[in-house]
Amino acid sequence: MVTSAQFPEGLDNSAHNAWTQVVSLLEEAAQLLHLEDGLRKMLIEPERILQVAVPVRMDDGHVEMFTGWRIQHDTSRGPGKGGLRFHPSVDVNEIAALSADMSVKCAVVNIPFGGAKGGVRVDPSKLSLGELERMTRRYTFDIAAILGPDRDIPAPDVNTNTQVMSWVMDTISMIRGKPTPGVVTGKPVAIGGTYGHAGATSLGVSICSAAMFKRLGMPVRDARAVVQGYGKVGAPLVELLDGLGMRVVAVADVQGAIHNDQGLDPHALQEHFDATGTIVGFESADAIDPKDLFAVESDLAVPAAMGGSIDERVATSMSAKVMVEAANGPTTRGAEAVLEKRGVISVPDVLANAGGVVASYFEWAQDLQGFLWERELFTRRLEMTMHEAFNHVYDRAETLKVPMRQAAVAVGVERIAEAIELRGLFP
Repeated sequence: MVTSAQFPEGLDNSAHNAWTQVVSLLEEAAQLLHLEDGLRKMLIEPERILQVAVPVRMDDGHVEMFTGWRIQHDTSRGPGKGGLRFHPSVDVNEIAALSADMSVKCAVVNIPFGGAKGGVRVDPSKLSLGELERMTRRYTFDIAAILGPDRDIPAPDVNTNTQVMSWVMDTISMIRGKPTPGVVTGKPVAIGGTYGHAGATSLGVSICSAAMFKRLGMPVRDARAVVQGYGKVGAPLVELLDGLGMRVVAVADVQGAIHNDQGLDPHALQEHFDATGTIVGFESADAIDPKDLFAVESDLAVPAAMGGSIDERVATSMSAKVMVEAANGPTTRGAEAVLEKRGVISVPDVLANAGGVVASYFEWAQDLQGFLWERELFTRRLEMTMHEAFNHVYDRAETLKVPMRQAAVAVGVERIAEAIELRGLFP
C-alpha cells in the first residue's frame, strides 16, 4: 500500500503518474524481500529534490524563464548517476521516477553509483545554438552545488549530447577553478571522454536480446524484430540486431513508421535518415501507421523511444514473444499485466538499457585515473558486465518464480538495502 509519506512535497500519487508506477515496483520488491518498514521508506523517498528557475536571455534580447530539476534518489552505493534531458514534457514526477530507476539500474549491474536524474522543461528545437548554450550553462550553475565526481555525475539523455555535456563540464570547471572532467560522462574523447560510450546502450540491448533468445531456445538468425525509435539508441540498435542475424522488419521515428518483411538494410536506412532527417520515405519499405508498429508479425519488440509508449492497447496487439526495453519506463503497469497474461517475456529497462550507465562508469573511472582505455578493453568489459547482470537476474527470476521485471528490481533493491543497512542511520 502506498502511503502519503512516500510522496514528498511536489510529487503526487495520481493513478498513471510515472513516480507512482516506480513506487509500486519498489514496494513490490520490498515485500518480496521482506524488508522492514523503516528500510522500505528509506529506499523509496528521494534524498534530495532541487528545483531551479532558469532565466535565459534570448537572441532578440528578451528574457525567457524555464524550470529545471536535479533529483538524487539514493546515494548509499556511491555518487548519484543519471542523465540530463531537455524536453517540453519534463516535470518533477518524471525526473523523480527516472532517478529511482537509476538507483535500481546501477545496483542491478553492480556498479558503485547511486541514482539521480535531471531535466529542463524546454523544447530545444526552438532554441538557437547560442540560446541552448546559455540555458545549459545557467541550469548547470544553478545545480552546481550538488554536482561533482564524488557527488553527482550527469550524462546525456533525451535531447542532450556530447556538446551539452561539454558545456556542463566547462561550467563546473570555471566555477571550481580547475579541470573537472569526471563531473559528467558522455563527453567527447578530446576532453576526457572514452572510446565506446556512443552506442553502449544499444550494445547492451543487443546483448540482452541475444541472451534471452538463447535462454528461451529461440533461434536468433532470421528472427524478426521491430524497433520503436530511431535516435541515439534505436539507430545503432538496428545495425547491431542485423549483425546478430536478425531481420529488422519495422522501425518507427517521430514522423512515421516503415515496414519490410524481408528486413531493412541498416546502412541504406541510415543514409536515408542522414539525408532527410527521418526514416519516412525510405524507398525499400512501405509506410505503416506507427500505432500498428508492434502488431507487425515479429519475434522481438524493442521500445526505444519515450516512456509510457507500451500501454494496454499496444500490449494487447503486440505480436512479439520477447520485448526488450531500450527506453526508460516504456511500459505502463497495466500493460505489464497484459503482457504477462499473454506470455510475452519482458527484459526490463533497468537491465536491458544499462549498457549506457556501465559505459559512464568506465568513463568516470578513466577520468579519475587519468588513463584512457583501448576500445577493445572497453567493449570486452562492457559485454562481461552485461552478461553477468543478465544471467544473475534471469536466475533470480527462476528462484523467486517472478517475471524478469520483478526479479531485476528485487536484485537492485536488495543491493541498495544492503548498502543502507551497512552504513547505518546518522545520527
